[in-house]
Amino acid sequence: MMTETVSPQRFHAIAALEAPIRTKPSNYPEPFFSRMAGRTKRPLGDLFGLTNFGVNLTTLAPGAVSALFHRHSKQDEFIYIVEGTPTLVTETGETLLVPGMVAGFAAGGTAHHLHNRTDAPATYLEIGDRMAGDEVSYPQDDLMAVWTEGRWVFTRKDGTPY
Repeated sequence: MMTETVSPQRFHAIAALEAPIRTKPSNYPEPFFSRMAGRTKRPLGDLFGLTNFGVNLTTLAPGAVSALFHRHSKQDEFIYIVEGTPTLVTETGETLLVPGMVAGFAAGGTAHHLHNRTDAPATYLEIGDRMAGDEVSYPQDDLMAVWTEGRWVFTRKDGTPY
């Protein structure tokens, strides 16, 4: 039997840990970009040509964070913890997450991020839609983002660009 090599866009199934790691570790401008050190993402949804929502298998090294503390105006987000014990940080408190736990963030809801405060990696699935015009606010940073034409455009809170 002959084996055919297929391009990623033709995959029907793949082992998630075999998916390539995203080459650009963050879309944030500096000085925020470097704060994402220790985070690796495998953009799983892109392998299948998904355009309405994104799916990433993300791993946080010890001490790393998932994103800046943020909230979306239009995008719902959902996470599923695969391995490790990251801490979910929200405006209302903190929750230690363990494998098998899930968390969801409705558009316009609480600001949040994950922080791996352990000495072992933490891996989770993150799922979110790609709704045009989504805006992200960052309560702890002088940063705003708008999803426009398939990419994030970042400005300071006063509207000046980075």
